[in-house]
Amino acid sequence: MQLPVQSQSTLYTEPWETGAGAADLVAVARAADRAGFAYVAVCDHVAIPRRLAGAMSTVWYDPVATLAHLAAVTGRARLLSHVAVVGLRHPLLTAKQYATLDHLSGGRLVLGVGAGHVPEEFVAVGADFGRRGAVLDETIDALRAALGPDEFPEHHGTFHDFADLGQRPRPAQARVPLWVGGSSPAAVRRAALRGDGWLPQGDPRAELPDRIDRIRRLRDEAGRTGPFTVGALTEPLYVGAAGWDTGRRTVTGAPEEIAESLRAYRAMGVHQIQVRFRSRSRSELIDQIAAFGAEVAPRLD
Repeated sequence: MQLPVQSQSTLYTEPWETGAGAADLVAVARAADRAGFAYVAVCDHVAIPRRLAGAMSTVWYDPVATLAHLAAVTGRARLLSHVAVVGLRHPLLTAKQYATLDHLSGGRLVLGVGAGHVPEEFVAVGADFGRRGAVLDETIDALRAALGPDEFPEHHGTFHDFADLGQRPRPAQARVPLWVGGSSPAAVRRAALRGDGWLPQGDPRAELPDRIDRIRRLRDEAGRTGPFTVGALTEPLYVGAAGWDTGRRTVTGAPEEIAESLRAYRAMGVHQIQVRFRSRSRSELIDQIAAFGAEVAPRLD
């Protein structure tokens, strides 16, 4: 699940989150860890321009600092950046931060990356918004080198060039999973050809099969083999009878009803689902996480 509190866009933030803080974030992450969730995720923006602040808010905790804090208070769940806008930073800086996180967490990192969509952020840090897709393609290649086994990684490209520069500690994992976010044709192609997985951005269920088929075709045509994780973002969920208006898109009901709805994703070829629960308080969210882990998740297998 994507964690609450850490980012507070009006698209998904519950009213109780606006007054929440670090203790709430830790409590929810620990609940997800106890409930058997595969990962907890946070997302990335450096600075929100005034023209977008009303919709996006300016509350966006730094993903590396947040995941490092949560690594220290959880023991099992993986730590996902969904997604890091890596074009805003030099790949050696990104590699230093995330390699350290993987090392300190005992190999729990999943590095999710995306192109970004806010021009002002790129301008402010001196990054190239117009060529962000090409920059991301090369940055993924550079990160492959910089997060690999070599103490002195090497990359020579159009936008980045480095060699004979050592970085330790190395990641705990032999290969850090790199998932690519986005649902545009370019993002889907990037995921298929450069990633270890795909993180769609809220695609309706009806659109997923075609995109998953395209990923398979692209990988087959390119001779790409090995593990590849297809993800999906589910509709908002509420386990049980809510007794309040949870919104028309929310999937509610008994555990078996919710599980039946979610099993349709597996039939499409999805390997992991990211869930989000409607809630009116931290305690209600934690109750929802526990109920899902105990009563819904076992029915998905």
